[in-house]
Amino acid sequence: MTERPKSTHGPTSARDPIVFVVEDDVSICRALSNLFQSVGLQVEVFGSASEMLQGKLPDVASCLVLDVRLPGLSGLDFQTELAKANVHIPIIFMTGHGDIPMTVRAMKGGAVDFLTKPFRDQDMLDAVVKAIERDRGAA
Repeated sequence: MTERPKSTHGPTSARDPIVFVVEDDVSICRALSNLFQSVGLQVEVFGSASEMLQGKLPDVASCLVLDVRLPGLSGLDFQTELAKANVHIPIIFMTGHGDIPMTVRAMKGGAVDFLTKPFRDQDMLDAVVKAIERDRGAA
């Protein structure tokens, strides 16, 4: 994955934002896709961090909803790799197995939020709106 290109199409706010989801549980992916699409957001889903690394980030406001426990590269390690690669995208972590040190690491790494499963749909939507607004401000 590479740094996002500079826009040649005007401000990012003129195009629909995208929520990237990295989660290995198909039922959670489906539920999150339905949730985000129900409020007009575009969604791209990946089953692992390495799967997402094969793509390029588009030049639109976006955020990453990232599971902590993933096959291969963990969500927290993926956050570190993105930072090393100078890829700046707001991250919302989710986990069913969180603890305080994990949360602290994620937040110190710049995460927008850290939600424990099961989470309320509205909490996830609020976090995504905040993350997309943060990304628009960074563009």
